[in-house]
Amino acid sequence: MRALLCRSLGSIANLEVGELPSPQLGAGQVRIAVKASGINFPDILMVEGKYQVKPDLPFVPGLELTGEVLTCADGVDHVKPSDRVMAFARFGGAHADEIVLPAGIVTPIPDAMDYVTAAAFPVAYGTAHFALEYRGQLQQGESLLVLGAAGGVGLAAIEVGKSLGARVIAAASSKEKLDIAREHGADDVVNYNEDDLRDQVRALTDGRGVDVVFDPVGGDAFTQSVRCIGWEGRILVVGFASGDIPSVAANMILVKNFSVTGVIFGEHSHRFPDETRQRLTELLDSYSKGQFKPRVMATYGLEEGSTAIAQLSERRAVGKVVLTR
Repeated sequence: MRALLCRSLGSIANLEVGELPSPQLGAGQVRIAVKASGINFPDILMVEGKYQVKPDLPFVPGLELTGEVLTCADGVDHVKPSDRVMAFARFGGAHADEIVLPAGIVTPIPDAMDYVTAAAFPVAYGTAHFALEYRGQLQQGESLLVLGAAGGVGLAAIEVGKSLGARVIAAASSKEKLDIAREHGADDVVNYNEDDLRDQVRALTDGRGVDVVFDPVGGDAFTQSVRCIGWEGRILVVGFASGDIPSVAANMILVKNFSVTGVIFGEHSHRFPDETRQRLTELLDSYSKGQFKPRVMATYGLEEGSTAIAQLSERRAVGKVVLTR
């Protein structure tokens, strides 16, 4: 099979398409013919050797995919050959023609959902819902600040936040990105390249600050969000797209009585696959009802993998980038 290979850690420019043997099917597993795979920031971190999961070299990056089931191990009964499915690949491997995964994390997709849209769905919407509903306990009527609001997971967080009944304030670095955030349901927007995030958020919340911050960016955006959080608020640490891992003074946490909560959907999915499959099934039902509208900025062939991943590393992606087969 073809696969996008990382043979040495370092630059994404070194990625190349090569040939690998088809993976062997084990107990409790499913083999999938991959039709499309979504690109995410952990792809960059894996190739650079900075991700918490460090596969042996050479390895195939890619954390989410969609495709057609080829074979199932004995005892797998919730999917069957020829089913159209999506999956979250915790340890990579999605940017290939085939993948073998534990059946528990393989979820059927609706007939009306095309493969490109499905490839853009599990990481963004799964992460957003896991963060806001489970880790952040976002309640109807609360206020939510979404940082990096025009990225794939940011747009998903806007839509999921609205579905949970929150007022959503979207923050991003340009007018174009904020216009897209509004298209996906943001009630208010802040350009944190032009305006002071704290001042704008406090003005929008009558000085109270927000109840929940969804932060996939880190760096200065996180530092500013500490100044935006309200009494007994929750800051959700989703990732560090800025490349800068920030810190927070403990006295600030004490004075405002707020929480800083980690969100790592991939590890949770690995530990609790049935729960994750149920979460994705519910989110797909909402998609079928028209509540969620994943935005795919561009598609690339597998041989253009390094170019596609560069869209994220250079902060040019608005929505998701997908590799097709």
